Amino acid sequence: MLQADGVKDWQASMHPFHSQTEDLLRTALTEAERGEAELHSALEALPAPIYMTDPSGVVTFFNTACIAFTGRRPEVGKDRWCVTWKLYTEDGEFLPHDKCPMAVALTSGRSVRGITAIAERPDGSRVAFTPFPTPLLDSAGTMIGAVNLLLDVTDIRQIAELRSQARRAARLARGVNDPLTLGALNTMADEYEFKAAQLERKLSRIFA
Repeated sequence: MLQADGVKDWQASMHPFHSQTEDLLRTALTEAERGEAELHSALEALPAPIYMTDPSGVVTFFNTACIAFTGRRPEVGKDRWCVTWKLYTEDGEFLPHDKCPMAVALTSGRSVRGITAIAERPDGSRVAFTPFPTPLLDSAGTMIGAVNLLLDVTDIRQIAELRSQARRAARLARGVNDPLTLGALNTMADEYEFKAAQLERKLSRIFA
């Protein structure tokens, strides 16, 4: 869990990745104008899990990344609203699939943003993610389905926590006079920052 002074770090850390995710979606959706095969090819090439549904929420496509993310192989034509096994809110409350952000996007006809949810896999492991459900419209403006990219925020949250710990160590260092303690605190701050930078580089490869 993030410490109180790490919440702003978490929110700030999300901004660049949120923007880059939107860019990924826009790039992929331009392929929709070239046809379904081109769109599916573009989505399959993405390293982030992404899937599509028809207007009623039935899954029509998922890329390979969805399998590792959800811990299961989604069932085209059977799964509805979401490809995850089980969903929970960020507070840990069970979230029925027909109440998930993708369902809201399809029933309202609007993109849903700013939500974090928890996906549970069949093996019991869980992962926090931010969904980007986006309705798909034809040339006449009629909704023909939706696409949803699932951004794993585990590393983003870890970056925020590491940066928070780095600043805390640096603050403590400014208040001590003992050279050994000062050196230890500065080393801790540098190590936290180094680990945060490593995670940022790892995430940047997703959007390369």
